[in-house]
Amino acid sequence: MIIEGVKYVKETDLKNSIEGEILTTKNLIGNCFYFRTVTYHLTGRVVGTLNNNILKLEDAAWIADSGRFSETIKTGKLDEVEPVEIVFVNLDTVTDFFPWNHELPREQK
Repeated sequence: MIIEGVKYVKETDLKNSIEGEILTTKNLIGNCFYFRTVTYHLTGRVVGTLNNNILKLEDAAWIADSGRFSETIKTGKLDEVEPVEIVFVNLDTVTDFFPWNHELPREQK
């Protein structure tokens, strides 16, 4: 509906549009990300989903200390890393996530 030149969209239509185009977890498969959750940080490659709410990550690592965050995202430099191979992350705990355009960290440090 358009009122005085402003387009209004039903909340349900907006939600379906956002989930369908941006947040469909299958669109994440094959890509690497840096995840920040409410209690920890992870890197990994998304390889699958469970109930569209849990992501399976491979070549994953728990990031104990990222160092300066903007430098981490730009360069891939991390201060403390604990490789864990496979991890499942519940999207309800994710506060945000960023494309990881670097090699995934595989060495403990």
